Amino acid sequence: MSKIIRLENVSKHFGSTEVLNNLSLSIDSSSFVTLLGPSGCGKTTTLRIIGGFEMPSTGRVYYNDTDITDLPPYKRSLNTVFQKYALFPHLNVYDNIAFGLKLKKLSKKEQDEKVKKALELVDLEGFEKRAIHTLSGGQQQRIAIARAVVNEPDVLLLDESLSALDYKMRKEMQVELKNMHKKLGITFIFVTHDQEEALTMSDKIVVMADGEIQQIGTPEEIYNEPKNLFVADFIGESNIFTGKMSGKFKVHFCDADFVCVDDFPKSTAVEVVVRPEDIIMTTPENGNITGTVTSVVFKGVHFEITVQSGNYEILIQSTRSAKVGDVIGMKVEPDEIHIMKPEYTTNIFDGVIS
Repeated sequence: MSKIIRLENVSKHFGSTEVLNNLSLSIDSSSFVTLLGPSGCGKTTTLRIIGGFEMPSTGRVYYNDTDITDLPPYKRSLNTVFQKYALFPHLNVYDNIAFGLKLKKLSKKEQDEKVKKALELVDLEGFEKRAIHTLSGGQQQRIAIARAVVNEPDVLLLDESLSALDYKMRKEMQVELKNMHKKLGITFIFVTHDQEEALTMSDKIVVMADGEIQQIGTPEEIYNEPKNLFVADFIGESNIFTGKMSGKFKVHFCDADFVCVDDFPKSTAVEVVVRPEDIIMTTPENGNITGTVTSVVFKGVHFEITVQSGNYEILIQSTRSAKVGDVIGMKVEPDEIHIMKPEYTTNIFDGVIS
């Protein structure tokens, strides 16, 4: 698959503040890629550099192997949907969508055909004459997408474009955006701080922190095989313990030995990550460790159970409930124990999204 966007050694400084640090990244044509991370990690700056709204302090940006670093946004085959949509309040739906087509001096017939097709794509047929202020937040978001795709870009950039919607509408639009991506067959680059959103929609996720890439992978890879503690802690819930390798494929944590699938030299200090849903509740005599239930919260699809085991607090997510005060056993299968060196590691990736 061809690489449609490529960033090489891109850094960005605002005064003395470094926002991006020597970032390199390649994005496949027709993929749905999400830049994910906390506020201030550099994800929106990366998107703005791709779109031409910011210039990198160092490094280059390539589109289909052509250097576009110095091109203004309107000369790039990219369109952006901003967080606040940036619709024109004095224009109706048709004129908002057709704005770029008019600048290209397309005939009225061509404009009508393209606007009609764009409205069909976002399921808002017949809304041509509606005023912008009469639309809901979700409808305005769809119009912003229609205005972007009507120009038939090769790449669509979406900057936290679902953040203004309520929870139910966000869930609906996540599905809609994924369906639009399939219909259009173009490259989507989406920015969000919402882990569930990224896991739901993406082909590949780029996890960022402090202006650097922490990991690139499919949603399953990012969730099940985090490369460092930041990714493990940021994506979903995690139990993180300090441990030590006690033998070949054996690790000691929570005052007990566990069989694992990672191998480090004996006595190596490690960090151990166990997802709450991977802890199996059992009888005390059948567990690797035991503990006392201190809290049980019903979350709808599962129970969130907190257990105190010696000095360790352990979070369990299970479809089975328990009672506060119960003494239970806990087991973890070897392949559900993720072990990593304790140092904070960055940029563990090959620079290519494939």
